[in-house]
Amino acid sequence: MLLEQRSQTKTQSLQPSQLNLDYDLAIVGGGIVGVTLACGLKNSPLKVVLIEPQPKAVAIRRRQAYALTLQTGRILQGIGVWDEILPKITTFNQISLSDSDHPNVVHFQPEDLGTEGLGYVGEHSVILAAMHDFLDSCENVSWLCPSQVVNVDYQPDFAEIEVEAEGNTQTLRTQLVIAADGSRSPLRQAAGISTYGWKYWQSCIAMTIKTEKSHNNVAFERFWPSGPMGVLPLPGNRCQVVWTAPHAEAQALKDLDQKAFLELLEYRTGGLLGRLELESDRYVFPVQLMQSTRYIQSRLALVGDAAHCCHPVGGQGLNMGVRDAGALAQVLRQAAQNGEDIGQLRVLKRYEGWRQTENLVILGFTDFLDRMFSGNWRPKVTIRRWGLWSLQKVKPLRYLALRLMTGLLGRSIHPQH
Repeated sequence: MLLEQRSQTKTQSLQPSQLNLDYDLAIVGGGIVGVTLACGLKNSPLKVVLIEPQPKAVAIRRRQAYALTLQTGRILQGIGVWDEILPKITTFNQISLSDSDHPNVVHFQPEDLGTEGLGYVGEHSVILAAMHDFLDSCENVSWLCPSQVVNVDYQPDFAEIEVEAEGNTQTLRTQLVIAADGSRSPLRQAAGISTYGWKYWQSCIAMTIKTEKSHNNVAFERFWPSGPMGVLPLPGNRCQVVWTAPHAEAQALKDLDQKAFLELLEYRTGGLLGRLELESDRYVFPVQLMQSTRYIQSRLALVGDAAHCCHPVGGQGLNMGVRDAGALAQVLRQAAQNGEDIGQLRVLKRYEGWRQTENLVILGFTDFLDRMFSGNWRPKVTIRRWGLWSLQKVKPLRYLALRLMTGLLGRSIHPQH
């Protein structure tokens, strides 16, 4: 059903106690980013509702895996959910970067950064299930699931959300609406918030594979003329592969006979993993760069893909969203503790000023990587191989690149403070 927005004007501001609020904030979208925000507000004075169109069991079953940065791990540790997630995912202790089949390979190690690992790889179902369990004991967070937002009416002092579930409609009154509803965000579009960016000439083909040889907890990024390929280690000698190629080539790879596809994949991984088997279907998705011109308006804030999208090279997409959620949780907790109206622009601007600039840096970084490490124009090949050599030999550059890749370069996030 088409989401609409209405806005009316009032001349007098009301106190929260006069508003008869059902909730302090409503999070629209029960994916990992929206649920991270809810987890970050556990045991806060704020009353939260999560509105998700799919049943929770369906939302959990999504077959996908993500690279998680050190910063993401620290945010989830601060929230209190990390100890449930960490034993069920892979901690990788090496990142290997190479340019197609060129013999020079850059190896990043934990000692380059002074940490115990360099990142993690976790499956969607594992992460989201742990977060659902975490929220089960959270008295200030409720679910409306499956439910669909039909209309939002933004007022100066509150927002009214019309929600439909199984043919029944109810209206909720809240101080703040959070759009965690994906890259095509109906809430963002209804609010008239514009975006800029571009669609890439590439798509990604993604799948989970079983490997003959141990992956040794190494994350690979191999750059081919058609685009980058990420190979991420999963528990049980499995890997998540994200293979970037021009649209037609990506579709052809999806349709390729399984035996021929695996032979090509074994070549592309340099034989390091031995013989490979497909554990999941291959699926193709287009990629884009997108940044919202605003992350906020009065009574509304955007997080995750609703606010921005990036190329998957470097595995930054979900991590940007988790940082949005952690930063917003920190801002909202502090505002609530100070008795402020969490839906007012003066509060929300603290979140936007923090995250919009940091996300722009990551968007530029991933765009640069894809453009520089795709194609076979000789000067570009020379520059990127010189760049890889510099990462291997120049310690300050190596350290800076690792800080950026692991999410530690930006402002620290403490969602429980």
